[in-house]
Amino acid sequence: MATTFVAALSSNSLISSSSLQQSFINVNNPSLTLSPFSLSSSCFSSSNSSFISPLHSSNRSAFPLVFRNSSNAASNSSFSINGSVSSEKKKVLIVNTNSGGHAVIGFYFAKELLGSGHQVTVMTVGDESSDKMKKTPFNRFSEITSAGGKTVWGNPADIGKVVGGETFDVVLDNNGKDLEAVSPVVDWAKSSGVEQFLFISSAGIYKSTDEPPHVEGDAVKADASHVPVEEYIAKIFGSWAVFRPQYMIGSGNNKDCEEWFFDRIVRDRPIPIPGSGMQLTNISHVKDLSSMLTLAVENPSAASGNIFNCVSDRAVTLDGMAKLCAQATGRSVKIVHYDPKAVGVDAKKAFPFRNMHFYAEPRAAKEILGWKSATYLPEDLKERYEEYVKIGRDKKDMKFEIDDKILEALKVSVA
Repeated sequence: MATTFVAALSSNSLISSSSLQQSFINVNNPSLTLSPFSLSSSCFSSSNSSFISPLHSSNRSAFPLVFRNSSNAASNSSFSINGSVSSEKKKVLIVNTNSGGHAVIGFYFAKELLGSGHQVTVMTVGDESSDKMKKTPFNRFSEITSAGGKTVWGNPADIGKVVGGETFDVVLDNNGKDLEAVSPVVDWAKSSGVEQFLFISSAGIYKSTDEPPHVEGDAVKADASHVPVEEYIAKIFGSWAVFRPQYMIGSGNNKDCEEWFFDRIVRDRPIPIPGSGMQLTNISHVKDLSSMLTLAVENPSAASGNIFNCVSDRAVTLDGMAKLCAQATGRSVKIVHYDPKAVGVDAKKAFPFRNMHFYAEPRAAKEILGWKSATYLPEDLKERYEEYVKIGRDKKDMKFEIDDKILEALKVSVA
């Protein structure tokens, strides 16, 4: 009979980036349990055994973690890796991008940390007097400073000067998309004694798959610029974690998501969706993303050495998003589908989401950090529509030139 050993952790054990203390239980004969030993977290594979690496593995079964012999005998035990949450208050530096959808992550993360009693400095790339700072979420930074946080501006390459020699326990890079941008921050953080380094990567680095959703450990694109950044951080820091978000919504976001649908619905225009409309995607409220990040700060031992899909735990179809947005407005919606090539448009310019299944699940955050989503997309969209109307966007003059080209090709009239 084939022998199978299943990894077991004692109740006070935590995975770290240095070593993992484990015993292995013979499920066929428990009396043959192996004594505890230290297993390097760099993980290994040989002809007789395999262990799943958390970083850039092509094996989809990243969770649960199971040690098997070569016969792959079928005892499939799993374990959660939840450490005790630290009550220690941290000094956290957030290096925040000055553009794109990710800027709102740093904004919400700062407010959540401050609400939990941590000290926070937000360093935004660029100049405080620039036009970009007149947009959300930057024009709401008083919400950070009024809660006791600090805000500074500057070049990440000069980060030490920008923060005035101040020291921090934790640094989150929510700006860089390549090693050139992030390595100065990593190197400075290491040299200044920062204990934990967090990085906002992207779920866009996953290779396309015939088995959605994407889970931690799925293969990534070799040419994705975030990949060498993730690898560099893992090499330099003992305590690190990477977060891969997708699409997000939330007050203060300056990149259209739900607004794209509202713009058309309130003007009684058809919603042109490429393909079948059944493509799955993930749209997360930034509150959920910030709560996941905060758990990593407050439980660094558990978070260390892990990659987390920083996403909601529910998928939505592209058609479903249009219908939920219409529901939030209290209006009806007309959806039309089209083939971008047939109508001669670039789907990336015509539609705010990828024209394919693009859906990840937050399995690692649930199992390792004990994270739970606290938001609900239909209700979130109602809140977002109220703000949409409040700022007067529903009355704003707009042109829909690409839409008109699509609708003309489909011979669909606009009421």
